[in-house]
Amino acid sequence: MKRKSTSPNSIQVSRLFTAVGLFLAIFFSFHESGVSSLGPIKKKKIKYRTSFGSCPSRSAGQMTLKLIKIFEETGSLKSVKNEIVKQSIPERHFVSEYKVSYNPLEKMLHFKMNCPEPLMKVQIYKANGIDSYEAILVDNGELFDPTYEVLLRTEKKLSYSLPYLAIPVGELEKETRWEITQIVNSMQENFRRKISEVILNEKGELTVILSLKGNPSSVFMGKEDWLDKTRQLKKIVKYMESKKKIPAVINLTNSKKVVVKFNSKF
Repeated sequence: MKRKSTSPNSIQVSRLFTAVGLFLAIFFSFHESGVSSLGPIKKKKIKYRTSFGSCPSRSAGQMTLKLIKIFEETGSLKSVKNEIVKQSIPERHFVSEYKVSYNPLEKMLHFKMNCPEPLMKVQIYKANGIDSYEAILVDNGELFDPTYEVLLRTEKKLSYSLPYLAIPVGELEKETRWEITQIVNSMQENFRRKISEVILNEKGELTVILSLKGNPSSVFMGKEDWLDKTRQLKKIVKYMESKKKIPAVINLTNSKKVVVKFNSKF
């Protein structure tokens, strides 16, 4: 029986198909495992744009870098927002408002932040009346670590002295803080700078110490209606300044009967 001969052309075609098949097998094997036969694909670096508003750039910048790292690790804006809440990142960096967005076409992360205005240095006295600790009262009624003032002054975002608020730890409820915050927020900056100290005693009575042309003036506000009494106070001070008089005491305990006393040497 004669053996069927194979032509050289058919052998070459067979070898060609074998080589092509082997190449495709290797290619798909690499492709499925996530490795490119053309070498590793370089990730494009994420760009970002920031707006820090009134925030200290140091603390806001640290927050930005943390969020960028989270996005680079997860590639998910949702993960970034979840971590913001989970880790209380804004509170730890003195940020009161923020917005994070991502433009996939530009591969650009946008960060927009803002921070509250500091109103007063707070001295919080403990029950024994001796031990105390400090904080910064800001315009949303929250208490911040004193580091916040240091950062603002270092970056020259705070140039004037903050008045003091002395308050017993037992009167530190959020509602009370918010009432005091409203009082200070209702004042224009030029009047606010006349305040030297605000004292809330254990009976819940509020006293404001003004500095008028370098002279102290004590204002007794009583236990209630502080915001209305503040409006009266601004009118009284404006009138006294127009008359070039400096009251030593302004008693607003009874808002219907205002008592003003002067020091004899003035």
